[in-house]
Amino acid sequence: MDWTNKLTSIRWEDIQHWLQQYESLGPIPGIVAPMLESFFPVLPLVAILVANVNAYGLGQGFLLSWIGVVAGSISVFAIVRALGGRLRSMLESRLPRTEKLIHWLEKHGFTSIFLLACFPFTPSSLVNIVSGMSRIPFHTFFTATLLGKGVMIFLVSMAGSDLGGMLRNPWKLALIIGVLALMWFIGKRLEKRYMK
Repeated sequence: MDWTNKLTSIRWEDIQHWLQQYESLGPIPGIVAPMLESFFPVLPLVAILVANVNAYGLGQGFLLSWIGVVAGSISVFAIVRALGGRLRSMLESRLPRTEKLIHWLEKHGFTSIFLLACFPFTPSSLVNIVSGMSRIPFHTFFTATLLGKGVMIFLVSMAGSDLGGMLRNPWKLALIIGVLALMWFIGKRLEKRYMK
Protein backbone atom coordinates (compact mmCIF):
# COMPACT_ATOMS: atom_id res chain seq x y z
CA MET A 1 0.00 0.00 0.00
CA ASP A 2 3.04 2.27 0.21
CA TRP A 3 2.94 2.88 -3.56
CA THR A 4 -0.71 3.98 -3.27
CA ASN A 5 0.25 6.65 -0.74
CA LYS A 6 3.07 7.82 -3.03
CA LEU A 7 0.74 8.09 -6.02
CA THR A 8 -1.98 9.97 -4.15
CA SER A 9 0.52 12.45 -2.70
CA ILE A 10 1.83 13.52 -6.12
CA ARG A 11 1.61 17.30 -6.55
CA TRP A 12 1.03 19.15 -9.80
CA GLU A 13 4.59 20.51 -9.60
CA ASP A 14 5.92 16.92 -9.65
CA ILE A 15 3.87 16.09 -12.72
CA GLN A 16 4.90 19.32 -14.45
CA HIS A 17 8.56 18.45 -13.78
CA TRP A 18 7.97 15.00 -15.29
CA LEU A 19 6.28 16.53 -18.36
CA GLN A 20 9.20 18.92 -18.85
CA GLN A 21 11.68 16.01 -18.66
CA TYR A 22 9.91 14.36 -21.59
CA GLU A 23 9.13 17.50 -23.58
CA SER A 24 11.20 16.13 -26.48
CA LEU A 25 8.33 13.67 -27.06
CA GLY A 26 6.03 16.61 -27.85
CA PRO A 27 2.38 16.27 -26.86
CA ILE A 28 2.54 12.53 -26.04
CA PRO A 29 3.23 12.93 -22.27
CA GLY A 30 0.41 15.49 -22.06
CA ILE A 31 -2.01 12.89 -23.46
CA VAL A 32 -0.62 9.81 -21.69
CA ALA A 33 -0.60 11.33 -18.18
CA PRO A 34 -4.38 11.99 -17.97
CA MET A 35 -5.10 8.76 -19.87
CA LEU A 36 -3.29 6.73 -17.19
CA GLU A 37 -5.64 8.09 -14.52
CA SER A 38 -8.47 6.12 -16.12
CA PHE A 39 -6.59 2.88 -15.41
CA PHE A 40 -5.06 3.96 -12.08
CA PRO A 41 -7.70 6.06 -10.30
CA VAL A 42 -5.37 6.74 -7.35
CA LEU A 43 -3.52 9.21 -9.58
CA PRO A 44 -4.61 12.80 -8.84
CA LEU A 45 -6.44 13.91 -12.00
CA VAL A 46 -6.74 17.55 -10.95
CA ALA A 47 -2.97 17.74 -10.38
CA ILE A 48 -2.37 16.18 -13.81
CA LEU A 49 -4.69 18.70 -15.49
CA VAL A 50 -3.07 21.67 -13.73
CA ALA A 51 0.40 20.40 -14.64
CA ASN A 52 -0.62 20.02 -18.30
CA VAL A 53 -1.92 23.58 -18.45
CA ASN A 54 1.21 24.96 -16.81
CA ALA A 55 3.54 22.89 -19.00
CA TYR A 56 1.80 23.36 -22.38
CA GLY A 57 -0.21 26.56 -21.93
CA LEU A 58 -3.95 26.96 -21.47
CA GLY A 59 -5.13 26.05 -24.99
CA GLN A 60 -2.81 23.16 -25.76
CA GLY A 61 -2.84 21.86 -22.16
CA PHE A 62 -6.64 21.78 -22.18
CA LEU A 63 -6.76 19.99 -25.54
CA LEU A 64 -4.13 17.37 -24.59
CA SER A 65 -5.84 16.72 -21.26
CA TRP A 66 -9.22 16.37 -22.96
CA ILE A 67 -7.87 13.91 -25.52
CA GLY A 68 -6.12 11.87 -22.82
CA VAL A 69 -9.05 11.73 -20.40
CA VAL A 70 -11.58 10.82 -23.11
CA ALA A 71 -9.23 8.23 -24.67
CA GLY A 72 -8.69 6.65 -21.25
CA SER A 73 -12.42 6.58 -20.49
CA ILE A 74 -13.22 4.99 -23.85
CA SER A 75 -10.44 2.42 -23.40
CA VAL A 76 -11.76 1.31 -19.99
CA PHE A 77 -15.33 1.25 -21.34
CA ALA A 78 -14.24 -0.88 -24.34
CA ILE A 79 -12.27 -3.35 -22.21
CA VAL A 80 -15.16 -3.82 -19.78
CA ARG A 81 -17.66 -4.09 -22.66
CA ALA A 82 -15.45 -6.77 -24.28
CA LEU A 83 -15.47 -8.79 -21.04
CA GLY A 84 -19.25 -8.70 -21.32
CA GLY A 85 -21.75 -10.34 -19.03
CA ARG A 86 -19.18 -12.43 -17.13
CA LEU A 87 -17.84 -9.37 -15.32
CA ARG A 88 -21.34 -8.02 -14.71
CA SER A 89 -22.67 -11.26 -13.24
CA MET A 90 -19.55 -11.67 -11.08
CA LEU A 91 -19.85 -8.14 -9.66
CA GLU A 92 -23.61 -8.39 -9.16
CA SER A 93 -23.20 -11.62 -7.20
CA ARG A 94 -20.42 -10.20 -5.01
CA LEU A 95 -21.74 -6.63 -4.71
CA PRO A 96 -25.57 -6.59 -4.92
CA ARG A 97 -25.67 -2.77 -5.07
CA THR A 98 -23.85 -2.91 -8.41
CA GLU A 99 -27.03 -4.12 -10.09
CA LYS A 100 -28.96 -1.08 -8.79
CA LEU A 101 -26.21 1.27 -9.97
CA ILE A 102 -26.17 -0.31 -13.45
CA HIS A 103 -29.96 -0.07 -13.76
CA TRP A 104 -29.93 3.54 -12.56
CA LEU A 105 -27.28 4.41 -15.14
CA GLU A 106 -29.21 2.62 -17.91
CA LYS A 107 -32.41 4.44 -16.94
CA HIS A 108 -30.86 7.92 -16.90
CA GLY A 109 -28.27 7.32 -19.65
CA PHE A 110 -26.78 10.43 -21.20
CA THR A 111 -27.74 12.85 -18.43
CA SER A 112 -26.21 10.84 -15.61
CA ILE A 113 -22.95 10.18 -17.46
CA PHE A 114 -22.69 13.81 -18.58
CA LEU A 115 -23.29 15.17 -15.08
CA LEU A 116 -20.90 12.71 -13.43
CA ALA A 117 -18.24 13.59 -16.03
CA CYS A 118 -18.59 17.32 -15.32
CA PHE A 119 -17.27 17.12 -11.78
CA PRO A 120 -13.53 16.65 -11.15
CA PHE A 121 -13.90 14.54 -8.01
CA THR A 122 -16.38 12.00 -9.38
CA PRO A 123 -14.90 8.47 -9.42
CA SER A 124 -14.73 8.41 -13.22
CA SER A 125 -13.19 4.92 -13.32
CA LEU A 126 -16.30 3.58 -11.62
CA VAL A 127 -18.53 5.43 -14.10
CA ASN A 128 -16.53 4.02 -17.03
CA ILE A 129 -16.67 0.46 -15.65
CA VAL A 130 -20.37 0.55 -14.81
CA SER A 131 -21.17 2.13 -18.19
CA GLY A 132 -19.20 -0.65 -19.91
CA MET A 133 -21.21 -3.29 -18.03
CA SER A 134 -24.52 -1.60 -18.84
CA ARG A 135 -26.53 -1.67 -22.05
CA ILE A 136 -25.86 2.01 -22.75
CA PRO A 137 -24.92 2.43 -26.43
CA PHE A 138 -21.32 3.42 -27.13
CA HIS A 139 -22.33 6.64 -28.91
CA THR A 140 -24.31 7.78 -25.83
CA PHE A 141 -21.36 7.08 -23.52
CA PHE A 142 -18.88 8.71 -25.91
CA THR A 143 -20.92 11.90 -26.43
CA ALA A 144 -21.76 12.33 -22.74
CA THR A 145 -18.14 11.71 -21.71
CA LEU A 146 -16.73 13.98 -24.42
CA LEU A 147 -18.97 16.90 -23.44
CA GLY A 148 -18.91 16.36 -19.67
CA LYS A 149 -15.15 15.91 -19.47
CA GLY A 150 -14.73 18.94 -21.72
CA VAL A 151 -16.64 21.11 -19.22
CA MET A 152 -14.72 19.70 -16.25
CA ILE A 153 -11.28 20.00 -17.86
CA PHE A 154 -12.01 23.54 -19.04
CA LEU A 155 -12.97 24.66 -15.53
CA VAL A 156 -9.93 23.00 -13.92
CA SER A 157 -7.65 24.34 -16.66
CA MET A 158 -8.94 27.88 -16.21
CA ALA A 159 -8.39 27.66 -12.47
CA GLY A 160 -5.00 25.94 -12.77
CA SER A 161 -3.56 28.21 -15.45
CA ASP A 162 -3.40 31.14 -13.05
CA LEU A 163 -3.23 29.86 -9.47
CA GLY A 164 -1.65 33.09 -8.23
CA GLY A 165 -4.35 35.15 -9.90
CA MET A 166 -7.02 33.02 -8.24
CA LEU A 167 -5.64 33.95 -4.84
CA ARG A 168 -5.29 37.64 -5.74
CA ASN A 169 -8.72 37.79 -7.39
CA PRO A 170 -11.19 35.70 -5.40
CA TRP A 171 -13.92 36.59 -7.91
CA LYS A 172 -12.36 34.07 -10.35
CA LEU A 173 -12.73 31.31 -7.76
CA ALA A 174 -16.27 32.49 -7.00
CA LEU A 175 -17.07 32.41 -10.73
CA ILE A 176 -15.86 28.80 -11.08
CA ILE A 177 -17.79 27.75 -7.98
CA GLY A 178 -20.84 29.55 -9.37
CA VAL A 179 -20.56 27.73 -12.70
CA LEU A 180 -20.29 24.37 -10.89
CA ALA A 181 -23.33 25.24 -8.76
CA LEU A 182 -25.28 26.25 -11.88
CA MET A 183 -24.31 22.97 -13.57
CA TRP A 184 -25.50 21.05 -10.52
CA PHE A 185 -28.83 22.92 -10.51
CA ILE A 186 -29.39 22.42 -14.24
CA GLY A 187 -28.42 18.78 -13.87
CA LYS A 188 -30.98 18.26 -11.12
CA ARG A 189 -33.69 19.91 -13.24
CA LEU A 190 -32.78 17.73 -16.21
CA GLU A 191 -32.74 14.66 -13.99
CA LYS A 192 -36.27 15.39 -12.73
CA ARG A 193 -37.49 15.89 -16.28
CA TYR A 194 -35.66 12.78 -17.45
CA MET A 195 -37.22 10.65 -14.71
CA LYS A 196 -40.83 11.48 -15.72
